[in-house]
Amino acid sequence: MSLTSAAKAEWTKKYGASDKDTGKAEVQIALLTAQINGLTGHFEKNPKDHNSRRGLLKMVGARRRLLDYLAKKNIARYRAIIAELSIRR
Repeated sequence: MSLTSAAKAEWTKKYGASDKDTGKAEVQIALLTAQINGLTGHFEKNPKDHNSRRGLLKMVGARRRLLDYLAKKNIARYRAIIAELSIRR
């Protein structure tokens, strides 16, 4: 469900400019993707959990907005992040 602080630090270190750089769009996209992927198993076990599904849809929307922003600002960074996280299937 939620990410541990160690997992967040790992994603931040991988995609951020420094260990504490959580504001970068790539870091935020990576964290949202990790949370979205973590909820997949939850919905297989609990198909009627509509409150969590709403939260999932909000996360997907937030990630979509961040990806749109990144595509407008720097298309190379956008293509790199969707390739690394395999968001497009």
